[in-house]
Amino acid sequence: MIKDIFLPDLGEGINTVEVSEVLVKSGDTIKIDDTIIILESEKATMEIPIEFDGVVTEVLVEAGDEIKSGALLIRIESEASDIPKMDEQKKSDKEEITDEKLTDSVTESITSVPLASIDSQAPVTVQNKVPFASPSVRLFARELGADLSLIAGSGPKGRITKEDVQSFIKSVLSNNRSSQPNLVSVPAIDFSQWGEIESVKLSKIKRITGDRLQQAWQSIPHVTQFDEADITELDEFRKTLKSLNQNEKIKVSFLPFLLKAVVQLLKDMPEFNASLDHTGQNLVYKKYFHVGVAVDTQNGLVVPVIRNVDTKNFRELSEELVTISEKARGRKLLPDDMKGGCFTISSLGGISGTGFTPIVNPPEVAILGVSRSKLSPVFRNGSFQPRMILPYSLSYDHRVIDGAQAARFTKRLNLLLENFAELKGLGLT
Repeated sequence: MIKDIFLPDLGEGINTVEVSEVLVKSGDTIKIDDTIIILESEKATMEIPIEFDGVVTEVLVEAGDEIKSGALLIRIESEASDIPKMDEQKKSDKEEITDEKLTDSVTESITSVPLASIDSQAPVTVQNKVPFASPSVRLFARELGADLSLIAGSGPKGRITKEDVQSFIKSVLSNNRSSQPNLVSVPAIDFSQWGEIESVKLSKIKRITGDRLQQAWQSIPHVTQFDEADITELDEFRKTLKSLNQNEKIKVSFLPFLLKAVVQLLKDMPEFNASLDHTGQNLVYKKYFHVGVAVDTQNGLVVPVIRNVDTKNFRELSEELVTISEKARGRKLLPDDMKGGCFTISSLGGISGTGFTPIVNPPEVAILGVSRSKLSPVFRNGSFQPRMILPYSLSYDHRVIDGAQAARFTKRLNLLLENFAELKGLGLT
């Protein structure tokens, strides 16, 4: 039996994806969970597996194609029981719409859930519960690509109406027009007139990241505070933990200490754990502590998020850092792995450099850039002594954070890293 394999729904907020690799060809025998294609979305790289055994009879996409949910990917010959066709799915959607009363009663019984992640590309209205909307409105929102979690309902009990969805879409379009960066046109240049060249297409991740960084740089008033921390004792403690570590897969780096120190500061200075809402008039304070960690990959820079850093010890953070780094470099990060960050740490210490100015990752309001530590002579107790010094920089959104607050942040960070008894107590349990 010939079966058509369609691209599944990749979630709200993802409209199109680019086919990065096609891993099968006509005539190939495939088994359950084999990956058939690799996609690049605006947020991550993802693999699409097959759900049953069969033989590929036709491949309908190729690398470089831009496709949407529902696109026909391949045809296979299989003995497996039939899968739902697209028209059957649409039919089920319509049947769902006719049962609004039942769905509404279920929706009303849902209790509050943790705050959803904030999309940096759309105006945000914060809600503390699952979106309250009828199936017909949910279908309407899906067709328009609107994320219901970002829409405030104007109906009874906060119900989201079609008019709310339409207003949200208009707001997004208006915001996008007003926030588009004023790009300087680049003249077309024939570089081959001066010698041999090679033109390579940027990956979608690099293109999207570049556009967002440029927009962030032009729309956020950046200020960067530079400082240094004496981490001599902390480095000795790290080396002790490293010598006691028996798991070769766990790298005992400075990052877990930085994560714990940053979260303590986010608790002490809540302005750094906040975001401006879509009006720019209100500050949304977050009660959770999710920290993004920039990871360098062959396909470009990605920022997976470590959640609930405040509840994890040094060992747990070290293990999670290894896991997310492997997922990032293996192109296995999912969109949800990169959402919901409160603050970002970008560390170049493993490469080189004495300082840099990281760009704030909206809707966050600050980012920490860590450079390579070095042994330096420091005058202490009447003589110069060799000390391990860590240079770092804090970039922040000046609309939310002023220079005095930033200076207090770096001063407090220095104290935590230099006199790390408090930090040690936070991370050992």
